[in-house]
Amino acid sequence: MNTVATTNETVFTGRNKIHPHKFALYVACASIVMLFTAFTSAYIVRQASGNWLEFRLPDLFFVNTGVILLSSLTLQTSYWSFKRDKKEAYRGLLTLSFLLGLTFLVLQYKAWQSMAEIGVMLDGNPSGSFIYLISGVHAAHVLGGIAALFVALTHAFILPVKATPRRTLRFELVLIYWHFVGFLWLYLLGFFVVSAG
Repeated sequence: MNTVATTNETVFTGRNKIHPHKFALYVACASIVMLFTAFTSAYIVRQASGNWLEFRLPDLFFVNTGVILLSSLTLQTSYWSFKRDKKEAYRGLLTLSFLLGLTFLVLQYKAWQSMAEIGVMLDGNPSGSFIYLISGVHAAHVLGGIAALFVALTHAFILPVKATPRRTLRFELVLIYWHFVGFLWLYLLGFFVVSAG
């Protein structure tokens, strides 16, 4: 393994194409994919067993898709701004990404309230229970991403804006994870729509 040591950080070069932290994140994302694959498989099996309530998904689920996709776009642009030393754009777009992440969670909660208002309860028909479970576990992963965004936001306003290898890596880890939970939501919503049809 070839490494180049620098102050308080190690830059990986040579044959190592993937930083160990990125590799660990990819493994974690793969585990999350397997978890949701198991959930959706169980959903299909239970749906085929009968006693399945058909209902229309709340419109907020679709609104939330736009929110999380927009947050991915603003975070990506913030990253590019960080790399180009555009301090104001970097900080502003990172703040917007954080606020959009919080908005996603608030709207998700309101979507669950909308389900309850039409009689689809967590402890009711299995079809509703699965929607609550799957979207709820996804929201928990989004919450983890928001925590990472908060740390990134703290660094943005406390530390000097300088794209060092270590700072860049940290930002890339947050960016990869946030894009991941966004695309995961797209998959889940698509699955809900297709399975209901």
